[in-house]
Amino acid sequence: MNMQKIGLALGLMWSSAVFAATPFTHWQLPGGTEVWLAETHQLPMLDISVSFPAGSAFDPADKPGLASLTQRMLDQGAGGMTDVQIADRLADGGAQLGMELDADRASVTLRTLSRPEQEQSALAVMSAVLAHPAFDASVLQREKARLEEALKEEDAEPQMMAAFAFQSAVFAGHPYAHRTSGDVGDVEKLDAGALRQFWQTHYTQDHAVIAMVGDVTREQANAIATRLVSGLPATAPGVSVAIPPVPSLTAPELRQISFPSKQSQILIGQPGVKRGDPDYYALYVGNYVLGGGGFDSRLMKDVREKQGLAYSVYSYFMPMQQAGAFQIGLQTRTQETATALQAVRSILRDFVQNGVTAAELTQAKDSIIGGFPLRIDSNRKQLEYLSMIAYYHLPADYLEQFPRQVAKVTAQQIRQAFRRHLDPDHMVTVVVGDAPALK
Repeated sequence: MNMQKIGLALGLMWSSAVFAATPFTHWQLPGGTEVWLAETHQLPMLDISVSFPAGSAFDPADKPGLASLTQRMLDQGAGGMTDVQIADRLADGGAQLGMELDADRASVTLRTLSRPEQEQSALAVMSAVLAHPAFDASVLQREKARLEEALKEEDAEPQMMAAFAFQSAVFAGHPYAHRTSGDVGDVEKLDAGALRQFWQTHYTQDHAVIAMVGDVTREQANAIATRLVSGLPATAPGVSVAIPPVPSLTAPELRQISFPSKQSQILIGQPGVKRGDPDYYALYVGNYVLGGGGFDSRLMKDVREKQGLAYSVYSYFMPMQQAGAFQIGLQTRTQETATALQAVRSILRDFVQNGVTAAELTQAKDSIIGGFPLRIDSNRKQLEYLSMIAYYHLPADYLEQFPRQVAKVTAQQIRQAFRRHLDPDHMVTVVVGDAPALK
């Protein structure tokens, strides 16, 4: 057996040992809340995530940024506590409250010691934040002012300019095109009434998904979950949390944005793949070879090492409830923008047409499987995966199956999957910089 096959086998064995230590269980509360638990008593810690279909894709067309600002205000006063009191109470018990938001979902996370006194205090804060946010008008004005300043800074950064232009072009006309926090003018129009209405519509018991990892039994987890959602409303009749499919691009598009700089920011891509797609594993392994594997990738070897056109170049798929973006990104010297674009497009076209070599496939599998345990080697990392699995209704044995599915991917599957999901002739290209006019 050669060393690469040995590494692959050891990776599978290591993965199985880790997974066996933290089995998942899941159930549903009477109000419809999904609860997922990974019980482990190695440390006196508990990590919790509560997710809702309340991401930026649910912003009303006339209120961009509403989802983001609603979540931002949850811990700025709740349950009779001010934002300072909330922060002090969490700090006194060594607990941490976090907020995460993307286009699909909004999540509130908690990390706390599992000792009864600290745990109960932290859970009381989390319950108040979820079910009894104040949305105080004066606090809202303060947070809007802070957010508007942050948005102005983002608007002056070429990387962010490229990202916003790319997002709006790839998802034109779709809710995924929304800028997560809205623009400065959008934020100014939002008021406390709009935030409260959004919270009441989207932060509901029947659509809540709770993930827990740590020092807690199933019985305790059930009691905690019940407590966290007991004050939440139910979804009103007629309210939909479905996100429409993302339309395919029918033509290439170039967006060139002038910005005084010695470098060009370049993004290339199109809608890619959604969660649960049967082609996901083939695309994942293939993308490692294309641009996701760092110095192992073709893009890095050719664009950086061979041609010296960029310090870093990458590619990735971002699966969402509907097809998220496939993206290639790089920075290059202004005068070499056209050359770099030509190089990247040539590599991509060849990859979609011909796929991977046997050596590339073996190296990709070995690296992905061997490194996978490091991606779940802490409670917090496992919580991220568990929350994702629960929210997107992926198989309960997803983590166990991941290295096995990767090991089964063939070169033919990669070639077929890339041809199904990517069309090099119908891609968005965004260039921010001082490059000459491009074709």
